[in-house]
Amino acid sequence: MVLEDNVCDSVFEPQITEENVETPYGKLHCTMTGTVRSNHPVILTFHDVGLNYKSCFGALFDHEDMQEIIRHFPHCHVEAPGQQEGAKTLPAAYTYPSMDQLSEALTAVLKHFGMRSVIGLGVGAGAYALAKLALNHPELVEGLVLINIDPNSKGLMNSVANKITEWTHTLPDTIITQLFGKEEIENNHDLIATYRHYITATMNQANVSQFLRSYNSRNALEVERPIPGGNINARTLRCPTLLVVGDNSPVVEAVVDCNAKLNPTKSTLLKMADCGGLPQVDQPAKMIEAIKYFIQGMGYLSYASMTRLRSRTTSSSSISSFDGSRSRSHTNELLRGRTHSRGAEEKRGRSHTDVSMESISTSNMSKSISKSTEVTC
Repeated sequence: MVLEDNVCDSVFEPQITEENVETPYGKLHCTMTGTVRSNHPVILTFHDVGLNYKSCFGALFDHEDMQEIIRHFPHCHVEAPGQQEGAKTLPAAYTYPSMDQLSEALTAVLKHFGMRSVIGLGVGAGAYALAKLALNHPELVEGLVLINIDPNSKGLMNSVANKITEWTHTLPDTIITQLFGKEEIENNHDLIATYRHYITATMNQANVSQFLRSYNSRNALEVERPIPGGNINARTLRCPTLLVVGDNSPVVEAVVDCNAKLNPTKSTLLKMADCGGLPQVDQPAKMIEAIKYFIQGMGYLSYASMTRLRSRTTSSSSISSFDGSRSRSHTNELLRGRTHSRGAEEKRGRSHTDVSMESISTSNMSKSISKSTEVTC
């Protein structure tokens, strides 16, 4: 029985381990915080191109509101080969792994640290790799929070455009245009200058270029929305999934497209208003509250306080349980302005919290199966 709801809130210093984990596709720099427990998932993060775990997730994990989560969940930040701060240039003989190979390399990280399951938190390229991990090894992934995921491969015209961009733009300029939208680049000069500095001063440019090339050469994420009466073996994400994108992000259309391909009973799309390309940096408090709701929907953190997130619009989606090998049921309706506690369920080994925007009976599932929850906040 998991007793995370009764963990003492006193201040403590969790153990931090920093290691280069050997995988079949090269070494992944990992920063592990906390102690892995056999009956508890680990939050596994993976950054975007041009970033490392500090520049990608530092604002989120250092935020005071995040402490309520990380007190109860060990977390592991994974960095792609050669992307950590101060990394040496990768050997000339080294072949940079494809995105599929990077995803598969994550299984070695889980094995190395003794993780039985994870909640994935990824941005851009990291979101793609974690989604691929969940597709290929669903038993390892309990849930996914995917920021700025693009499930599509680069077509021929895009490949040509990328080549031209490489010739006419510096690497930092190329990364900036992938991370941030036009409006943000033109108006938020301090933020752009900060991240340009991160890219130029803390990252190995040669290594970043290889990671960028790998990401731009990715295959399409092979996911298919299950249809009632259709292919029961449709390849899709089987775990609860929260897709997040800022409304000024350059990948809004790609994220919406990904949401349209997922199982609507297990996925939620969160569009963050007045938000740019990095929601976890731009609006960390709101992002953290969304993560809290998501984790509550999985049966954890039933006591967590919620104050900031308020929904404005939604498309309907049915409430359903996630039937799997684990003993607890998973609810996948998220992001209402308040928490519904179920007294009878509180008596079980883990309390279950239904955090939904609209309560729609399960009998209406067949009517709403073509839609998935969409939240704008």
